[in-house]
Amino acid sequence: MINLPPGIDIDKLISDLRMFSWEASDILVRYAQMLSDPNNKINVIEDKNNNDVVTKADLEVNELIIKKIRKNYKNINWEILSEENSKLDSQSCNLNSDWIWILDPLDGTRDFIQGTSNYAMHLALNYQNKPCLGVVLIPEKDELWIANGSEVWCENRNQFTRRTNFSDKKSLEEMTIVTSKNHRNNVLNNLIDSITFKKVNVMGSVGCKIASILRGESDIYISLSLPGQSAPKDWDFASPEVILKTAGGAITNLFNEDLIYNQKNLEQGGIIIASNNFENHENICLQVREIIKRYNICSI
Repeated sequence: MINLPPGIDIDKLISDLRMFSWEASDILVRYAQMLSDPNNKINVIEDKNNNDVVTKADLEVNELIIKKIRKNYKNINWEILSEENSKLDSQSCNLNSDWIWILDPLDGTRDFIQGTSNYAMHLALNYQNKPCLGVVLIPEKDELWIANGSEVWCENRNQFTRRTNFSDKKSLEEMTIVTSKNHRNNVLNNLIDSITFKKVNVMGSVGCKIASILRGESDIYISLSLPGQSAPKDWDFASPEVILKTAGGAITNLFNEDLIYNQKNLEQGGIIIASNNFENHENICLQVREIIKRYNICSI
């Protein structure tokens, strides 16, 4: 069992996270239903620029989760790093704190707006820059993935639970890759084509992608961000990472090194690989590196 701040009971904390998550689900589903009518988009999209879209759903879930954590744990010395708050104030969170909640109220905003159902809420608790517990909520599938530090399970709103179902695929050629719908570039496309995966699944949200690996629908996910272009942030990966790794999968950079959190720019750039088997992951990273070099896909 993980070490928690003094005064925190893990069972109560998980119970609270469950309650917070399903309240967030109600908000997200309500706005998703509104977006099914094109005339309502103007009432849901709050802000838009070239690289980012914010909806009222993002903001409402963000406010809900932060208020719930602060109200229920008034005397606990932990910080909250939120995607939405960091946009307003880059100094809103003390990144040197031992305990930091990392929140993405709506991961997969573009898919949310497009009505694909591939969106999620991420919430993780980091201790000394590493995720130690977390949840990934996927409202449209009625799924709440929970990692309590020692085990992982998925439950629906009625708390019917099921475990992970990793596939046994180990070689790249027999694997199914899950990749982004809205955040792909030509270099990533070339890499995927060069590997010749058995199948390619396409969906938004890192949380949804990792859940597809946990269900056995996919085997590997590769994130590739080019220098000078936008990259995923801590809130994209923290809770999916702790859930995948606790379940027995792996997520690292291309060189099989752990992701580093709470850096100044909060970015998770370069090449990140998530796979279905911790023991086989180093070999997977090696195979991907060899293919990149063989076909001169990009510099590494």
